[in-house]
Amino acid sequence: MLTLFIVIVLLLLLAWFGAPLFTLILSIAIIGFTYQEIDLTVIPIELYRLTNTPLLLALPLFTFTGYLMGASNTSQRLVKLSSALLGWLPSELVLVTLFASALFTAFTGATGVTIVALGALLYPALKQSGYSEKFSLGLITTSGSLGLLLPPSLPLILYVVIVQQLDLDQTISIKQMFLAGILPTLLMISTLFLWSLWQTRHQAIQTKQFSTNELLLALRESMWELPLPFIVLGGIFSGFFAVSEAAAITALYIILVEVFIYKEVALKQLPKIIEESMTMIGSILLILACALAMTNYFIDAEIPFLLFEWIQSHVTSPITFLLLLNIFLLLLGALLDIFSAIVIISPLIVPIAINFGIHPVHLGIIFLANMQLGYLTPPVGMNLFIASYRFKKSIFDVYRSTFVMMLLLLGCVLLITYIPAISLFFID
Repeated sequence: MLTLFIVIVLLLLLAWFGAPLFTLILSIAIIGFTYQEIDLTVIPIELYRLTNTPLLLALPLFTFTGYLMGASNTSQRLVKLSSALLGWLPSELVLVTLFASALFTAFTGATGVTIVALGALLYPALKQSGYSEKFSLGLITTSGSLGLLLPPSLPLILYVVIVQQLDLDQTISIKQMFLAGILPTLLMISTLFLWSLWQTRHQAIQTKQFSTNELLLALRESMWELPLPFIVLGGIFSGFFAVSEAAAITALYIILVEVFIYKEVALKQLPKIIEESMTMIGSILLILACALAMTNYFIDAEIPFLLFEWIQSHVTSPITFLLLLNIFLLLLGALLDIFSAIVIISPLIVPIAINFGIHPVHLGIIFLANMQLGYLTPPVGMNLFIASYRFKKSIFDVYRSTFVMMLLLLGCVLLITYIPAISLFFID
């Protein structure tokens, strides 16, 4: 027991001094299997089992697609098209910001990229239209993570990969997760939009008339990117091709569009974009492989079962469990990036939640909605610091500008948590 205590202290010290996350996770697995006198060959076997997951191939392909779109002028065309479509509505620029940010985040998979790319366009436009600086800053920062629940968001895919690796009686599919994220995202967008209407009701906000010519021009400029959602989602939901095939077709299509049609990304830039995207996804896959090895040890040691028994002895109501889970995930989202949180924590909480009668698809939406909100949670939410750096504002100004919007999104997360139909409406 003393030896185990010393090992734990050493691992905590290594974590404190910045040791790579995957080394710490793998160390836990190795120590655990050694303590149980289980042959360590189970670890490479687990890694090999991961490589046989068909859905896994979609992760690097969608990641590359997102990086390539981020390197082009897709964000500008998306904003222009959204403005042409929604420009005649009240507070149209708020709607443009919310929808454009959600769609851009869904395809790029990175909230920080959305704040940087779309913020450069929308932040000055919001102020020029009459919105206050505080409101504009808060809206851009808050909108940056709205698309994490929309397909083909990488966190959605990664969560499904994790759950499918677990030996559960109740499994899920990527189609279910893609459908489950639609209504929660619309709830968040609607809530922020209605609050924006109320907040700016006494302000002189510039509006514009609907212009057919402007819409046709925006459609013509975006004509090569407009088919993308139909290629991805239409092909998957129709069963015409699998998710991994959709990812491959999407990557090839975006290369043709951005490199050879729009010519916004030079052919010589592709190796650099590939390197950056694969470095990012490589780190995720490495953590994922090590986390699955650690999960295998946890299952052998019956830790999820023991944890469930301990929780059940203190928490008997699923409602109380979900409330505590929300608090835990909110803190986790503020401290840990979403990909690491998914691969480390979801293997532990999914079996426990199922024992409480919670659907794994509903749990996934709860998990990701809290992670999304964690990006805005003071004092260390990542989006807060990205916005502070991007717009050259003090971090306290960003805190103040996002606080009310964060509370509104927290209310949405609670509704999503306690009304399963919001997530499960399209899959029941």
